[in-house]
Amino acid sequence: MALISGFIVGFIVGITLVLGFVLSENRRSHSRQRLAIATSALSKLSLDDLRKVFSNYKQPMPPWIVFSQSHKVSWMNQELRRIWPYVDQAASELARTIVEPILDQYKPPLISSLKFNKFTLGTVAPQFVGIGMVDDMENEVVMEIELEWDGNPSIILGVTTSFGVSLPIQVKNAAFAGIFRVIFKPLVKDLPCFGAIVYSLRRQKKLDFTLKVIGGDIKSVPGLAGAIDEMIKTAITDSLLWPVRQIVPIVPGDYSNLELRVVGTLHVKLVQAKDLLNKDLAGKSDPFARTFIRPIPSRMKRSKTQNNDLHPIWNEKYIFDVEDPSTQQLTVQVFDDEGVQASEFIGGALFPLKNLEPGVLKDVWLTLVKDLDNVKEHKYRGQVQVELLYHEHGTVNPYLKRKFPMTSLETLMTNSNGHPQQELQASPGKTLASPRRMDTSPQSFQPSHVDLVSPRIDEDDEFNRGVLTVTVIRAENLIAADTNGLADPYAVLRMKKSDQKIRTKVLNKTLQPEWNQTFDFVVEDAIHDMLIVEIWDHDTFGKDYMGRCALTLSRVVREEEYEEGYQLDGVKSGKIFLHMKWTSQPLSAHFG
Repeated sequence: MALISGFIVGFIVGITLVLGFVLSENRRSHSRQRLAIATSALSKLSLDDLRKVFSNYKQPMPPWIVFSQSHKVSWMNQELRRIWPYVDQAASELARTIVEPILDQYKPPLISSLKFNKFTLGTVAPQFVGIGMVDDMENEVVMEIELEWDGNPSIILGVTTSFGVSLPIQVKNAAFAGIFRVIFKPLVKDLPCFGAIVYSLRRQKKLDFTLKVIGGDIKSVPGLAGAIDEMIKTAITDSLLWPVRQIVPIVPGDYSNLELRVVGTLHVKLVQAKDLLNKDLAGKSDPFARTFIRPIPSRMKRSKTQNNDLHPIWNEKYIFDVEDPSTQQLTVQVFDDEGVQASEFIGGALFPLKNLEPGVLKDVWLTLVKDLDNVKEHKYRGQVQVELLYHEHGTVNPYLKRKFPMTSLETLMTNSNGHPQQELQASPGKTLASPRRMDTSPQSFQPSHVDLVSPRIDEDDEFNRGVLTVTVIRAENLIAADTNGLADPYAVLRMKKSDQKIRTKVLNKTLQPEWNQTFDFVVEDAIHDMLIVEIWDHDTFGKDYMGRCALTLSRVVREEEYEEGYQLDGVKSGKIFLHMKWTSQPLSAHFG
């Protein structure tokens, strides 16, 4: 009986395995057929048809699907390889005469003299990855050429240090990838139909090389390798990277209008960051930010380090020159300060300047990513808040054409005879935070008509004094801080720079408090001060944190009055609603 039952079970299991294998193979065969049919159909579609198909794709597209704007030019690479030995002979000497004076301008104090003992481009020709045309350009033809070069140049630098030591340094294993922009402008009726050629390195993707002292060790001179490496990269960036451009006249004429010019200024306020990725095993990161438009050390701005904080507040202001707002972009990089060791990169973000309207303040939160060339990264690294104000040269901000009368608070501080009152009382129904005496002479409060080219809020030589009136209206969806699922919330308002502080009343057993309390703050420097609002749960033996929001005064100074709801940072949920009002009395720096 056992033999028969075993035979039956084995037969059933065997038949099941065979049927499963057959079904699996049939399914795989049908899948391969469908894939072959789809591949054949896609191969017959044009590039424009493919763009239309994938434009309706609901899910994030895979990183390998890329619609390049450039055209492949394999035929050009074949021809360049054929003529490269002749190009090498002709271009090497030309490149040497161009590059040597440029490097001499950027040599560090450690190097007293520098020249090329040998300079040849080697036997490996660059590769044209693609060539594309930039449309919508009037009176010019713009071409972008993407190049890659893993070359074997023979470059020997004759370096003399400031200590009198002469060293022959070989540059090896050069690798470069980038996009060059070539502009033919202006277009003319006579051959060759354009007046000049303008070229620039539109984007530098990669620049690597190694340095070796012939017959010695480059580490024998401390700091020399780093100094030469930075010198070469800075020279290329500052002399060739867009918007810097080189002009080659073809037809005689005046081409000064093609030269690089500063056309405006970008006022950047680095406000804060939140939810930063923690890079420290013990404790929290010590973040600082580096902000720039052009990646040149002299034009980069570094913030202060905020120790042990994943929600740092900087509130620092920078001003950058802008040469080409249509193509330039602001870069913000956040690092973890490791002291004497190299700082660890947390994340970076880009903001194209073409998205700014001149004279309009823009407040944005930028999401940090690890690789700025791959913004599709899914790992969350935090966000950084910046306020941006672009101002074109030669224009007048209409916001400045206003008269600023005395504030009601300043009126209270001055009696009818023009003399300051000895004591200051809060307005009815309001609370005055940290009252202090001010210069209330009649001359200092005369209304004035301001008409400046630069935005008033961003002028370093003018202090924005006035009164900030804050009404704490209500909060909603606060986190539960007590065991009964409720909380006893109150709000603490603090001016960061002047350290004025005041709090609302405590509302018991609610997650939807309504305070409707109004407070006045005397602000002496609205440019650099900011309001921080924190929500706390009141307990008999302590307090529990329920979130915060940090606000600059930029918006209220410009708009004078607004009402807004702000998400609370550092907690899962919560929102606070504030009414902000600014009563301004600007005083020039020489009055202060």
